[in-house]
Order: sequence, then structure tokens, then C-alpha cells
Amino acid sequence: QVQLVESGGGLVQAGGSLRLSCAASRDIFSFSYMGWFRQAPGKQRELVARISSVNGGTTNYADSVKGRFTISRDNAKNTLYLQMNSLKPEDTAIYYCNAILSGQGTLYWGQGTQVSVSS
Repeated sequence: QVQLVESGGGLVQAGGSLRLSCAASRDIFSFSYMGWFRQAPGKQRELVARISSVNGGTTNYADSVKGRFTISRDNAKNTLYLQMNSLKPEDTAIYYCNAILSGQGTLYWGQGTQVSVSS
């Protein structure tokens, strides 16, 4: 069983920064993709950013966060990060980490961490 544990959420003023972490219970090279999603109240869960374990770690970002958020990983720590700068009130949401296991294609989710941005 794979466990993903997020941390780093909190309350910040607009323009501020936060760094989210997602600690995996196994070697993150075993995942073909890892990513961050978010869900705001009354809205569908949406992709924020993702990174692949192949092709040199290709990254993809939602248009709304390009230039402000950076996804990265520390292979030695089995941890995924999301550096969030220039935060806006519309970034307020629960942020979830997910991972797709290579070969099996099984999708795993973390429990989520709340990010709140005040204006």
C-alpha cells in the first residue's frame, strides 16, 4: 500500500509564498507521474502541476499557475514539492498530492492540505 502525506499548507496573505511537501512511503522512481491537484469549495478538482519520472522529469502546469508555482522532487527523500509564489486569493483550496504507480497504473492520493490566501 502506498501512502502520500502532504504538509506545508496554511494561511498566507496575497503575494506571499508557501511550499507544500508530499512524502511518499516508497521510492518515487516507482511512479510514472506525480502531481498536485487542488479543489476549491463548490468546484471540481483540477490539475495544478505534474512531473514525470521519465523524459528528464517533464513538467506541466495549469495556465493559472505558470510562472508562479514550481513542482520539483527530491529523490533521496522520496518527496514531491510545490513551491507557490505570488499567491492570490483564488489559489485558496485544498491541495492534494497524487501519484501513478508505474506498470500497474494504480492512482494514489494524499489526504490533502489546506491553503488559504487572504486579500
